[in-house]
Amino acid sequence: MGRKLFCDINPTCYKISVKKETFLRNVKDALSSEKIAKERKAELLPNIVKSHSSVLVRRLEGVDIRLQENKVTNIRLASEKINGIVIKPGETFSLWKTIGKTTEKEGYKEGLVIRRGGKLGADIAGGLCQMANMVHWLVLNSPLTVTELHHHSDALFPDERRRVPFGTGTSVVNNYVDYRFKNNTDQTVQINVWIEEGELCGELRSERPFPCRYRLIEENHHFRKEGEKYYRISQVYRLVIEKESGAQIRKELILDNHSLVMYDHSLIPKEQIRDD
Repeated sequence: MGRKLFCDINPTCYKISVKKETFLRNVKDALSSEKIAKERKAELLPNIVKSHSSVLVRRLEGVDIRLQENKVTNIRLASEKINGIVIKPGETFSLWKTIGKTTEKEGYKEGLVIRRGGKLGADIAGGLCQMANMVHWLVLNSPLTVTELHHHSDALFPDERRRVPFGTGTSVVNNYVDYRFKNNTDQTVQINVWIEEGELCGELRSERPFPCRYRLIEENHHFRKEGEKYYRISQVYRLVIEKESGAQIRKELILDNHSLVMYDHSLIPKEQIRDD
């Protein structure tokens, strides 16, 4: 067993570590030349680049449903800060710079969070990873450039109404584990997010259509037993397709999954387990 980290000694040490990381992030941002997008517009840009929706409340074994319900409140509050934000050419979108403080005073509630080692817990503003996942999925389907991304390293839940390839999400922790992308195109883009009929809905808009469309695919998906543990294996590719001709221009490997399965192994489909 390795040496215990300072943040893992006790709750007080964890709080000290969080304050240290927050301070360091603030210093880094203060010294950075990045231009962070701040402007929001109620008027929608005319072209839809990509739209998506995801179920907000899922009943997960061993997880208090209250945490899922509180997540809806947290995401609604975050949506109000993100909806309508425009990212001009050369600007960077920062999830936490856009959302701002996520405290009880701001109305945020205790929601589900993933701690070190893939352990589930509860904390104020928990569940906002789903918002980061939404924005990231929209960006993956565009020519925008991801500049900060923190992958979930473990398979925490079995697939339930999954609509996107496994592993295309991102972890966020206010404010030092952020999600950011830069607009390196020649036109302004806009992100809109809202809640409708139990789902988080989002769309990426632009001033004009882009010349290419994008498709995310997962290949070689299977589970493999290594010792007493199971791992989820797959590769996620992004296909870049020219709209005018329909020709595939590139096939980009964006993720090589080797994720520890953290849920009950009996839920793994037997036909998807390989020895290789």
